[in-house]
Amino acid sequence: MKQFILGTAGHIDHGKTALVKALTGVDTDRLKEEKARGITIELGFAALNLPGGRHLGIVDVPGHEKFVKNMVAGATGIDIVAMVIAADEGVRPQTREHLEICILLGIQHGVIVLTKTDLVDEEWLELAKEDIQDFVQGTFLEDAPMLPVSALTGSGIPELVSTLDDLCASIPERALSDIFRLPIDRVFTMKGFGTVITGTLISGKVQVGDSVMIYPSQTTSKVRGIQFHNDSVAQAYAGMRTAINFQGLEKSAVFRGQVVAGAGTLVPNYMIDVSFQYLASNKKPLKNRSRVRFHTGTSEVLGNLILLEADELMPGETTVVQIRLDTPLATIKDDRYVIRSYSPVRTIGGGRVLNPIPQKHKRFKADIVQRLKGILAGDPENNIAYYAEEAGYGGVSFANLRIMTNLPEKQLQQALQNLMSKKTLLQIDKENKIYIHNDTMEKLKQDSLAHLKNYHQVHPLKEGMSKEELKSKFPPILTPRFFNQVLNQMVKDNEIVQDENFIRLQTHAVSLGGDQTDIKNKILESYRQSGLTPPYFRDLSSTLPTDAPRAKDMLMLLINEGRIIKSKDDLYFHADTIAELKDRIIAFLQSNGEMTPTQFKDMTGLSRKYLIPLLEYFDSQNVTIRVGDVRRLRSR
Repeated sequence: MKQFILGTAGHIDHGKTALVKALTGVDTDRLKEEKARGITIELGFAALNLPGGRHLGIVDVPGHEKFVKNMVAGATGIDIVAMVIAADEGVRPQTREHLEICILLGIQHGVIVLTKTDLVDEEWLELAKEDIQDFVQGTFLEDAPMLPVSALTGSGIPELVSTLDDLCASIPERALSDIFRLPIDRVFTMKGFGTVITGTLISGKVQVGDSVMIYPSQTTSKVRGIQFHNDSVAQAYAGMRTAINFQGLEKSAVFRGQVVAGAGTLVPNYMIDVSFQYLASNKKPLKNRSRVRFHTGTSEVLGNLILLEADELMPGETTVVQIRLDTPLATIKDDRYVIRSYSPVRTIGGGRVLNPIPQKHKRFKADIVQRLKGILAGDPENNIAYYAEEAGYGGVSFANLRIMTNLPEKQLQQALQNLMSKKTLLQIDKENKIYIHNDTMEKLKQDSLAHLKNYHQVHPLKEGMSKEELKSKFPPILTPRFFNQVLNQMVKDNEIVQDENFIRLQTHAVSLGGDQTDIKNKILESYRQSGLTPPYFRDLSSTLPTDAPRAKDMLMLLINEGRIIKSKDDLYFHADTIAELKDRIIAFLQSNGEMTPTQFKDMTGLSRKYLIPLLEYFDSQNVTIRVGDVRRLRSR
């Protein structure tokens, strides 16, 4: 049977805590300061078994304006709100702010509880009811039951319990993500148990023995035990008020505002795209880059609100914005949030998350604004295609799409299959389930062709561009695996030719003009005449009628043609000279078995400058093998 969470709301000293005690017998003010001051500072928790057999968890929230951030934390995950209004005072400032927060958090169901009725007469009570009815007009509480009660005398309490029972029986279950998440609202230690956290399990499920991660710190641990209202249980589901103790987790490593979830299921990020409703109760426009307090789950994080389509927002307007945070948060699509102003602190608006891990957006980009507004329409395949396109060459993973779409796993898999069958998306990594937009693939192909064309124009004598140099023209997020996939496809399509690590256009061929042919012949003739004692190429190139880069390009062309041989230290030889020397070395070794450097020097008359590079060259070509200080003919 589904578990339900009831949250109290209302102005300070309107009797929320007394009401919870009258319902459950539990005093949720547990702190010494709360007892001394007579007000609720921290969140309080209790439970109520309803007549119909359902279990109702109750979250008692503070009403004082200084503790509204705790109220926001308590409102996370609640199904029903009890808007508590004292009959002797009526609607007050925190009554209004709490109702605004409940609306922004998307709460749909509630009851109005008129407390302290023992302090007023019947006529005053009727006036209070009329005032409250005007107050809730046009909100989700407009048609909600209104129940007069007295926590002191117990009057109206049975009727309230019966109404809550009926409400729990009638409200539909919320559509929840299948990703396990529990925002932490309390952390403490218990002797024999270690670190314990509590919170409302807002989606998914968890069981004893599960490996979990604390976000955004990404600390890992294992579930040692689970309690549900003081009873040990093997697992907990969405909607349950849950206490979990962890194996080997220090209390200092976890605090309220963090989220417990499965390892690797969430992604902490400094930016969040959201739809934002700026409350009509605000007195002045909201400016771009306003400093704000961002509340979601049980967290409060400072950041800046970036208006994407205007310099300011008028009260009552709704738009899409990007929140840039001081510290990262781990959220998923459709998470509700509340924004409070930096100073003075008050609730100014809120809405829901559109993309928990977006790119950084430039302002006044109409296509970006339209696409973000399109996410609100909720077509999953359009949203997935947009996310893949925005991800560019890096692609988007299945794991990230789960939090970007908030779709159940099977539904997401089906949407991806549909997009791949339409050839809108391509899977570029089956192991890690990474997808890329087809337009991105085509752009990579066209950009590669453009880079190669430009390279051939600048270096007409080179056969091609190295693969690494071509890859360096693209962002680092382009993986080698995907890059190679694209090149292989372009080879199959006869657009490029790949020769080892060099790539060229299919249409490219080295062609020499008259002056280039002359330079080529001069280089060849110089090395032919110099024999085994050639000049360094840097010296030779200075005598040629061209610049050094083009001279080097011509040399590389001759090397690729096999007409010039490279040894090392900028030394190059004519291929005929090396072929003749090779024959002499083989003949010597066949006759003598081995050859010392001195014998090689006597054979060639060369100085050490040429001797060592040539010996090492023939070793590298598997003609000879060095054994100690002598060379022998390598076995073939």
